[in-house]
Amino acid sequence: MLYHLFRYLMDVFPELGFLRLFNYISFRAIGAALTSIIIVLFSARFFISYFHKKQFLDFARETGIPSASDKSGTPTMGGILIAIAFIVSSLLWASLTNAFVILTIVSFSYYSLLGYMDDRAKLKARSGEGGFSEKLKLILQGLYSLAFVVFLFSSFSPIPESERANLYAPFFKYPLLTSFLIYGTFVFFYFIAVSNSVNITDGLDGLAIVPSTFVVSVLGVFAYIIGNALQAKYLQFPHYPGAGELTILASCFAGAAVGFLWYNAYPAQIFMGDTGSLAIGGMIATLSVLLKQELLFPLLGGLFVAEAFTSQVQDKIGVNFLGRRIFHRAPLHHELQYRGLAENKVVVRLWIISGILALLAIATIKIR
Repeated sequence: MLYHLFRYLMDVFPELGFLRLFNYISFRAIGAALTSIIIVLFSARFFISYFHKKQFLDFARETGIPSASDKSGTPTMGGILIAIAFIVSSLLWASLTNAFVILTIVSFSYYSLLGYMDDRAKLKARSGEGGFSEKLKLILQGLYSLAFVVFLFSSFSPIPESERANLYAPFFKYPLLTSFLIYGTFVFFYFIAVSNSVNITDGLDGLAIVPSTFVVSVLGVFAYIIGNALQAKYLQFPHYPGAGELTILASCFAGAAVGFLWYNAYPAQIFMGDTGSLAIGGMIATLSVLLKQELLFPLLGGLFVAEAFTSQVQDKIGVNFLGRRIFHRAPLHHELQYRGLAENKVVVRLWIISGILALLAIATIKIR
């Protein structure tokens, strides 16, 4: 809204030259991040108090880890904080006529709503198993994935028609394949996998929010390059007009995440719940698909991949097929706790690993 307001004022009052700052993505990205941080920092205490009053509190879970701290009694559904800050800041600083922006906000909102309904169902049942069934959650995620794929290949898609079915890989400037059927199927399952990987990772205080910030921030850098014709040509990326606005959304999220970490760091005063983790996963999936960086995720989001891999191998292959555990505990962060590492040490070490992976992902920009 601010973007459109000041653009209008600049046309009406050309003597207000300082308003040209709003034409620069870098300026609006800084403003967006600061806005999100302020919204979260100044509203968090109200939400924490309100959730206590309404008994929106986490409940005890059996992890089988003697050293694990009891999380019961901590307010959950803190993803509402992230969602409010992200959406408000996006509406203020981003171009609301940009299809990249609209699609990303819609994805974030849908997954946030899905997570919210799941959280409420769990709170009502007072059990981690009382939320949506795995089947129902997959159906609801699949419906959105299907709608996203259909839109991606439609005439309304913000991606140039010649690029819509292309799948790129890091280090390569030419697409690996160009097939509507194969790529569409890939995106359908990719959305489900990425959104759930963040959800699985969100099991310790502050664990998921920092790697998520790394991932979204790096994708914001890619968005800036791909949306700039000169930078895209120089670095041998395809150019998608308007994609630079996704840098603003990445900054909106990064600011909200930093503000949330203030209260989510060990010992956490609030958890994001599925309201936050599913929304973040949905946003990461959307950004990476719109920027054609899907195959960068195994590197950039390597922590999420490892967490999801250990969880699925344990459940699907170990328990369901072999009838025994493959790991002592799953996902990965619980395995590390089981081996004797304190919770805050597990979190910080996984942050470090995620940061290193983010740096390696940035290096792929130049190595092509």
